[in-house]
Amino acid sequence: MNTAKMWMIRGEGGRLYDEFNERGVAAIGWQLLATVAKPGMSRQALIDHYKVLEPHAKAGTAISGASQVWRFINEIQVGDWVVTYSPPNRTYMVGKVTGSYRYQPELAESGMAMARAVKWEPKQIDRDDLAVAAKNSLGSTLTVFLVPEFAKKELLAVLAGKPTPDPVVEAAAEVEAAEEIAADPLAGIEQQAIERIKDLVSRLDWDEMQELVAGILRAMGYKTQVSPAGPDRGKDIIASPDGFGFENPRIVVEVKHRSGQMGSQSIRSFLGGRHKDDRGLYVSTGGFSRDAHYEADRATVPLTLWTLDNLVRALVEHYDNTDAETKRLVPLKRLYVPA
Repeated sequence: MNTAKMWMIRGEGGRLYDEFNERGVAAIGWQLLATVAKPGMSRQALIDHYKVLEPHAKAGTAISGASQVWRFINEIQVGDWVVTYSPPNRTYMVGKVTGSYRYQPELAESGMAMARAVKWEPKQIDRDDLAVAAKNSLGSTLTVFLVPEFAKKELLAVLAGKPTPDPVVEAAAEVEAAEEIAADPLAGIEQQAIERIKDLVSRLDWDEMQELVAGILRAMGYKTQVSPAGPDRGKDIIASPDGFGFENPRIVVEVKHRSGQMGSQSIRSFLGGRHKDDRGLYVSTGGFSRDAHYEADRATVPLTLWTLDNLVRALVEHYDNTDAETKRLVPLKRLYVPA
């Protein structure tokens, strides 16, 4: 029987996903606590330190923050599984802890003051390959939390290319959830909503995705021309103030709705057909490689890259101004919570 636990470790909300992979670590920041936290220190001692270091913090915030640091240092064991998530690419990376806790002050400014050595699996898991119950269980915005057993089994099954077990919805609330509620009952609700909307948008087919992008651009004040199906010579949408592309800015849009990152060659191909006065928008719901970002940064034509995360955040920002057809593609309702 596999008794190893699985832990979610979120590095700066996913910003450190590639750093984890390249350095072979899972790490957290909490720079102030990192200087005093030691293996074997009690949870209460860490909470007391937090209150001294952050005297204006709410009691629930101190409990939640210190408890996550304590768990990272003391509860995670060599041989346990860890998983981390990339919101832009919508992928999970799974690995095994291979080393004890270590403090690395030289990386404190990068958000990796506290680290564990990890052997990451080369295969990454698309969020769309998981059942709804597993997706929801991984949605907490805590930096460190224990993954439920049923979600662990599903992740490992997908990783091994085996049939996924039937999800079992566990009714018992775990310590992590209680700590999050203690800090703020609405903690992370915005990020969780964004992830749910991304799940909804990812189920659109290619034509619908193209119409959604055009709808967002119209909500932003542009008029759009959408290319018909077939060879598009490197463009799917033309957006401009006049609708004809005569007035600047003339934005040429490419939409790729597929799993897997787009690389630098795709960016170069797109840029190859652009005029000097064009502006480019490249939408890839599978994300972009680092080389693709580098290619976009050095392009002579101004180019913006949109992942599914960027797309959904733009949709939410301009949703009130979208037309009925766009709202039909992604029906949402507004929820007000205390700021």
